[in-house]
Amino acid sequence: MGNEQTLPQNLALTTQFSEEELRRLGKRFKKLDIDKNGTISIEEFMSLPELQQNPLVRRVIDLFDTDRNGEIDFKEFVQGLSQFTVKGADKESKLRFALKVYDIDQDGYISNGELFQVLKMMVGTNLKDVQLQQIVDKTILIADTDGDGKISFEEFAAMVGNNTDFHNRMVVDV
Repeated sequence: MGNEQTLPQNLALTTQFSEEELRRLGKRFKKLDIDKNGTISIEEFMSLPELQQNPLVRRVIDLFDTDRNGEIDFKEFVQGLSQFTVKGADKESKLRFALKVYDIDQDGYISNGELFQVLKMMVGTNLKDVQLQQIVDKTILIADTDGDGKISFEEFAAMVGNNTDFHNRMVVDV
């Protein structure tokens, strides 16, 4: 985890976590780091029973992995989790993070194909592709107020932003 004396202090300045919360997160990180190499792999994340059934875990891990090396270091872990703190990220930040879950190509929009891919991860084989595509098409039709065939951040925020349950679900306890 690097210099354990200065890392919590530096992260306390760039995240919403206190130094004490960062120490607790450090302990959790070390427990997840099964092979003790200083990073958490997807497999190590998936060792947690509560994450094994979540179809979007891999997308979230991809978003946490800012250096794109396939593993999460402590800084990425903390910065990623800071999106989900009660006192941390505001509603807009949480909405922007949620949009990124769907925005696979990272162009700032949710396309028809991206929405289909992410919803397919969520529903698996419970719906036929034709049924899922109908849901995707209808969602795009409703949300796409400017008619460009994709969902912008503003359109996404208008669609889900007023849902108070959305904000409450995007909170973790540290």
